Amino acid sequence: MSEPDGIYEPQVGADEPELDRQLRPQRLSEFVGQEPVKDQLAILLEAARMRRESVEHLLLCGPPGLGKTTLANIVAAEMGVNLRVTSGPALEHQGALASLLTSLGERDILFIDEVHRLQRAVEESLYPAMEEFAFDFVSGKGAGAQTLRLALQRFTVVGATTREGMLSAPLRDRFGATFRLDFYTPEQLLAIVSRSARLLQVAADPEALALIAARSRGTPRIANRLLRRVRDFALVRGGGAVTSRATEAALELLEVDSLGLQDSDRRLLRLICTSFGGGPVGLGTLGAALSEEPHTLEEVVEPYLLQLGLLQRTPRGRMATAGAYRHLGMAPPPHLVAPPPEPPLFPGD
Repeated sequence: MSEPDGIYEPQVGADEPELDRQLRPQRLSEFVGQEPVKDQLAILLEAARMRRESVEHLLLCGPPGLGKTTLANIVAAEMGVNLRVTSGPALEHQGALASLLTSLGERDILFIDEVHRLQRAVEESLYPAMEEFAFDFVSGKGAGAQTLRLALQRFTVVGATTREGMLSAPLRDRFGATFRLDFYTPEQLLAIVSRSARLLQVAADPEALALIAARSRGTPRIANRLLRRVRDFALVRGGGAVTSRATEAALELLEVDSLGLQDSDRRLLRLICTSFGGGPVGLGTLGAALSEEPHTLEEVVEPYLLQLGLLQRTPRGRMATAGAYRHLGMAPPPHLVAPPPEPPLFPGD
């Protein structure tokens, strides 16, 4: 059967760049961090294996780079089944979904990235497939049209989204378990980059790995990316040794500062602080001023700034905090540092 556009069928991790496949954990025991998610997922998978049933449909939520795709690969590996991978935008019509669903075997995993971007017609066709393992379609046109139903193998949908709020309630309710992934601690990221350094056969000082972990924005994908860039820098300019000095120089060249902020982060904060008086300012205005898509700012740039307390979301727009001014080397305005007025002792005061 020919594949619909944008859909491919790897075994666990196949068809990915060799380096990414090498660094990606293949088993739940190898996955670092997200302990509550791992504990719940381990029970769910073991119960499904004991009953010899397909896993319940799973929804993975969280910012990019935290391991949603990795967990989908792990679920398939732990269950010993095939993984089919697609994304919401790739499923442009019901025919593409039908071709994909009918090719799934018993207990196979269907991973849908950006599941919040499914077309409405495709989403509505997915409902009976998830609930009743059947696909309904209309055959013929006009007075001779009739509705037919195709029986499907019992399979599992693993959906991933960075914007859970954009999921429709009917789709969200059809997932049996929802897991929210949080940013990683520096200690967890240190364990991740240490493992990656061993797999890549990179000789790195512990101090250098700790420095990479501290500047990785709480995100494993960024940690591994920085490790590769530091490795390249050390090879070309540092004699091949990944030392703390070489790491500092590489991160400075990459414009990654002490908090892990990149140029795009500082541009956003500087724009709010200097051009808009600290805010509030709308997301669309910021996107236009920075020549960035608003959803890119919201999904990629803002989450880490919010976590650090450098940015605030208000009903009127985004606002920079006093910490943002200090990090940029600017004096915060008085209203951000002045203590709030004391409440009156008596109502008449």
